[in-house]
Amino acid sequence: MRSPATSPAHAPRRARTDAGRLLYQSGRIATYCLLGGVAGLAGKSLLLAGLQRWLSVALGLLILVGFFLSKKLALSAPVVRLVMTLKAAMAAQLHQRSLRSLALLGMLNGLLPCGLVYVALAGAVAAGSLPSAILFMAAFGLGTTPTMLAISLSGRILPLSLRVKLRSAIPVGVCLLAGLLILRGMSLGIPYLSPDLTAAHPNCCHTH
Repeated sequence: MRSPATSPAHAPRRARTDAGRLLYQSGRIATYCLLGGVAGLAGKSLLLAGLQRWLSVALGLLILVGFFLSKKLALSAPVVRLVMTLKAAMAAQLHQRSLRSLALLGMLNGLLPCGLVYVALAGAVAAGSLPSAILFMAAFGLGTTPTMLAISLSGRILPLSLRVKLRSAIPVGVCLLAGLLILRGMSLGIPYLSPDLTAAHPNCCHTH
């Protein structure tokens, strides 16, 4: 006997639910891309000023310091008020239960304070250009989508042991990105990993 969950009568409802999940994730990624655009503009300005290598090192160090002190730091009052405002707006969208509201819900979710998003934005700033920063954040959003979809579908899709391994891998990923940013800022002339950033900024004071 065919179960009710797979019967033709439930197919439109299932399709709408799946479409809602995809729109939610698309909204979240759209916000990340917008944030990436802002980060890209900042990184480009610093690149033109010849400060990107120092910014890269500084961001790497800040990520490491923030990671080790994150449990000891408390959110400031303005941040708490912002979070409460965002959550109230998200609750209003959630009550509407429309596809449009789910897309907006995802966009608002992308604005919530998140350590991993901050780490990704640091990488976007270090990208040094607007297109690269947007693509970096889009890749970050797409990379986190499978896990978020699995969690939204059912907590049992991911075994407990796998969820524990994923959580334990987060610190490794954060420290790895911090190390790559510091390595990039050292401008050692290693293609892709630590390119020579000084070569792109010759001394403009010398004229021929």
